[in-house]
Amino acid sequence: MKRSKAYRAAADKIDPDTPYGAVDAIRLAKETSHTKYNATVEVALRLGVDPRKADQLVRGTVNLPHGTGKTARVLVFANGDRAEAALAAGADHVGSDELIQQVAGGWLDFDAVVATPDLMGKVGRLGKVLGPRGLMPNPKTGTVTMDTAKAVSDIKGGKIEFRVDKHSNLHFIIGKTSFDEKSLVENYSAAMDEILRLKPSAAKGRYITKATMATTMGPGIPLDTSRTANLLDSTA
Repeated sequence: MKRSKAYRAAADKIDPDTPYGAVDAIRLAKETSHTKYNATVEVALRLGVDPRKADQLVRGTVNLPHGTGKTARVLVFANGDRAEAALAAGADHVGSDELIQQVAGGWLDFDAVVATPDLMGKVGRLGKVLGPRGLMPNPKTGTVTMDTAKAVSDIKGGKIEFRVDKHSNLHFIIGKTSFDEKSLVENYSAAMDEILRLKPSAAKGRYITKATMATTMGPGIPLDTSRTANLLDSTA
């Protein structure tokens, strides 16, 4: 793949054989971002798990203390009072049968989905549409709930969901390049702490085998994940 001159110049500032601590990686990510827009800062992990086994599937959510820098578009499948509560909390799309048909037809103009338990029988039919995109509501992530207002507020406030894919990779965002260093570090720490907490007991050997940080269209920065707490103590 042919890379742009700006990409190559950014990549030259990174030693691909040196794992960087989170603070140094974030500084490099901000420095090497070469897009004209406010790029997203993302972390990619390779986990030492077998996601084909149910007891090694890593999936969860975390509330980033400083949000994601993006206001998520939230769709809620609900009726009556739960629908009204979702709208009041800021949901972008709320409905039931008609909305389910619209999504089944291929409409996907949203970033997160919440559903009340009574509608999951119908929403479950959308598995082929929502599942591959990681949008299927799930009780474990708080997106199948009667408290639609809280679910919407959490997502709008910076709650992210992560899930290991079939290749044992896991991706999550920690904000935008416009965020200050402290905010990005604290978001990273919050996400990593939760991912480490969810390490399956059935997983043997090294849990995180590879880690990389990058901005949108930017080069990857190798990450040293041996430390996730008190990261700001290393700033000077």
